[in-house]
Amino acid sequence: MPYFITGGTGFIGRHLVKQLTVRGERVYLLVRPASRTRFERVARDCAERADLVIPIEGDLSAPHLGVSAADRDALAGGITHFFHLGALYDLTAQDAELTRSNVLGSEHALDFAHEIRAGRFHFMSSIAAAGRYRGVFTEEMFDEAGALDHPYFRTKHDGEALVRARCAIPWRIYRPGMVVGHSASGEMDKIDGPYYLFKLIQRVRNALPRWTPLIGAEGGYSNIVPVDFVAAALDHLAHVEGEDGRCFHLTDPDNHRVGEAINLFAAAAHAPTLRLRIDSHLSEMLAAAVRVPREGLVPLRRMFDELLAEAGIPQALVGLFNHPTRFSATRAQRLLEPAGIRVPPLAQYAWRLWDYWERRLDPDLDHDAQLRRAVHGKTVVLTGGSSGIGRATALKLGAAGARLILVARDAGRLAQTQAQILELGGAASVYPCDLTEPLASAELLRRISAEQPPIDILINNAGRSIRRGIDASYERLHDYERLMQINYFAAVRLTLGLLPAMAERGSGHVISVSSLGVLTNASRFAAYNASKAALEAFTRSASGEFADRGVRFTVVNLPLVRTPMSAPTKIYEAFRLLEPEQAADLVCAAIVRKPERITTGLGTLAAVVEALAPRLNRVVMSESYRMYPDSTAASGTLAGDDSLSQEARIFATVLRDLHF
Repeated sequence: MPYFITGGTGFIGRHLVKQLTVRGERVYLLVRPASRTRFERVARDCAERADLVIPIEGDLSAPHLGVSAADRDALAGGITHFFHLGALYDLTAQDAELTRSNVLGSEHALDFAHEIRAGRFHFMSSIAAAGRYRGVFTEEMFDEAGALDHPYFRTKHDGEALVRARCAIPWRIYRPGMVVGHSASGEMDKIDGPYYLFKLIQRVRNALPRWTPLIGAEGGYSNIVPVDFVAAALDHLAHVEGEDGRCFHLTDPDNHRVGEAINLFAAAAHAPTLRLRIDSHLSEMLAAAVRVPREGLVPLRRMFDELLAEAGIPQALVGLFNHPTRFSATRAQRLLEPAGIRVPPLAQYAWRLWDYWERRLDPDLDHDAQLRRAVHGKTVVLTGGSSGIGRATALKLGAAGARLILVARDAGRLAQTQAQILELGGAASVYPCDLTEPLASAELLRRISAEQPPIDILINNAGRSIRRGIDASYERLHDYERLMQINYFAAVRLTLGLLPAMAERGSGHVISVSSLGVLTNASRFAAYNASKAALEAFTRSASGEFADRGVRFTVVNLPLVRTPMSAPTKIYEAFRLLEPEQAADLVCAAIVRKPERITTGLGTLAAVVEALAPRLNRVVMSESYRMYPDSTAASGTLAGDDSLSQEARIFATVLRDLHF
């Protein structure tokens, strides 16, 4: 019983081919010339049975499937089972592309099966053919489909309609749920369906402690099945006698709510879960808002678009968050049960899907490649580039191919950083300048404009910090003035000088390096926090004003970093501080992702606590003020204390990253 398969080199197809070769029959695969390497992978998967897999050159979009007359003659009357799996399984694809593949391609496959007189036609449909049916959709149902308001839904429904209306040979239809990776290995070939949520789950995990309770919507229904189940079920059901003219649901009998499925993946990722899931009517409202015509409620659409883009979620997926359809697979399950083919519970293999994605498919896996794509050939102004965080950032950007313009007061140390960048094969120019001097800053801007290409990225990193309690600062107003000069006025002066050209070109990125202390209102850092908070306020305001002119702004809230600036505070020698290279990674992540803010998980939690329970934050800061007195360096006398009690050590360990 030879087989012919379209889509046999695809994800579901290659698992099915491997299943079919076990039966010892030839398997012919429609292969486009450009997909030859994918065919070779299928053959390798079949190992010792690879000689049973035979390529037939053709194309789903062409009449006769683009198969030569000689091959058509050779196949005529010799194919017992014709499997049409070739289709576009992509919720984000355009209408015309989906129609060409899922409708016209199905028509060509059906005509070809008739032409070669195939014994039986197996059509891979989808649960999408049910549209947005409200209630339980059974295997007997088709015309009852709900709203087909998405091109993918409509084209899968139309493709299935072709088979039902025109197929003149025995046929069977299969509707799988959302197909994910292998339940035993997690293997998957692309990001699709629930995988679009994985990056958001990962970011939440990296931003918040696992025990943080989250609130979300319960959502509608999802139906997720692993590819190994789909291939095994398809193989078995295709060979059961007496079932022609029927449809089979290859679905999970447990129709998970979307919120429940998200929690399963969040648990697999060791991320916070949705402890409170609100009634699905909320997600209906959100989905309705997303579907507002583009000419209406433009501000609302912009907000939704930005939120989705930040989370990496396609708009097409949002409509599925409140999908109303559940699926019954009574007939399929009755026929599969004797063969021991069952859908494994999602809770048992969700961790494998997550693990495979995070190790193999995560777009952020190759940080170096991402950074190269973001900065190669770009001109970057970096202040404070002679030491600490600035120097570490400069080395990373130089190695990634950025054209660096390094600014700092110390010409000798700037030259050392420049030499290191040149050794790495990078390019860097140095401009010694005291940024607290308005005239010096004006001359710096004039020289950069005259000597350098247009500036693509500005990183306001130069700054200084003072750790001193307010009651030790009554006569030290100059401390506040000095910090404002470098941390705020210098950064704003440089930003105002470079912004006009960025706005005129319609592109640019300004990054302001700030502190976790701003989010926590850290004790003993009043002067420093005030200067950085001023810079943050300016940056946030500028972000709104320039959002539609192509200039992006990002605030990077760094925790304590082990740099020369933190060295005078001796108690920090007992703390686990970030290394400059780790801080530089956060700055580089800001360049790649261009978010509004980047910080650590504890920083995000601190901001949430400050918003929801400010008194709790005040208790934490009050206790830290009591446990960590002014150091000898800050007091300027022997009255300071550089020792740490056991209580203080434990407190610092539990609340790592906070400023004390």
